[in-house]
Amino acid sequence: MQLNANHPLNDGRTRQSNLVRSLRGERTSPLPVWFMRQAGRSLPEYRKLRENVSMLDSCLTPDLVVEITMQPVRRHGVDAAILFSDIVIPLRLAGVKVEITAGIGPQIANPVTTRKAFEELGDLSDEALEPIRVSVGRLIEELGETPLIGFGGAPFTLASYLIEGGPSKDLPQSRRLMAEDPELWNDILSWCAKITASFIRAQVLSGASALQVFDSWAGKLSHADYVAFAAPHTKTLFDQLKDLSDDSGVAVPRIHFGVGTAGIHKQMMEVGATVLGVDYLTSLADTAAEFDFKVPLQGNIDPAFLAGDFEELKAHTKSVIDAGQKAPGHVVNLGHGVPKDTDPIVLTKLVEYIHQITS
Repeated sequence: MQLNANHPLNDGRTRQSNLVRSLRGERTSPLPVWFMRQAGRSLPEYRKLRENVSMLDSCLTPDLVVEITMQPVRRHGVDAAILFSDIVIPLRLAGVKVEITAGIGPQIANPVTTRKAFEELGDLSDEALEPIRVSVGRLIEELGETPLIGFGGAPFTLASYLIEGGPSKDLPQSRRLMAEDPELWNDILSWCAKITASFIRAQVLSGASALQVFDSWAGKLSHADYVAFAAPHTKTLFDQLKDLSDDSGVAVPRIHFGVGTAGIHKQMMEVGATVLGVDYLTSLADTAAEFDFKVPLQGNIDPAFLAGDFEELKAHTKSVIDAGQKAPGHVVNLGHGVPKDTDPIVLTKLVEYIHQITS
């Protein structure tokens, strides 16, 4: 499905941006940079704005979404915005009772571990997505030539919250379903793929110039389990998004990111991604070689360096940029999200440094 004529990829605003060009496999000067979790907890202006407003309520309030998404763009001068939201928002919009507890993460009131509980799940209606469309529409007007990235969670990670009831180190209920009731497992993940595809599609059709799928817990699976129990459903998600293209027929870039996923990189690309997000545990040079230098990469500064000496951060960042030189396109990012105690001044200086040494 081609995007409308007023979409930023079609009307001249973002198609030639360094971010979009890099995601489509070009080398740019300077390299583009943005940070996962750049919008939010590390910024004092964010914390002030969020006082007395729950996380998920703020994600569904367009005034707050626009302001929070714009804050790091104004402050840091990054080359992309990412929609302020959360991967569990599709669950909330489909009627699941979910909240995010500070310091813990998503909490599901009624975990889905039985056929009866699954059959009680509702659909995600088109009308429910209206706050997302409104937020994105307003954002792209403010962003101008700066691209907006839309996102969602991979079915495995989203389902792990739904099944476990919240974050889990070992995923015992998920593993039980994989082993004892693979049919129910597959039905739950298919549902997660469907609602997340609708969530991401609404973002792109409303103006996002790229999309990213987060599979935060994929690294908890063995290679065999990822291939059998997670990858088919992530492919279903990407299949529902692969028709999105600009007016020249070029697909909207599709980034796939996970943590601890070095052993499944090829499978993460085979499900339908066009760009691989690389965590901080993995060499960009090795990853580029793994794909015969044909896959654009994103990453992978170690977030731990943000709290240390800035000269050491600069040296580490330079090594990351050097390691990514043979990738056809490189978007500089962290290999995980911005830690909440990060000094925002460090991020601003880091963006300036990256632009300086890659110009």
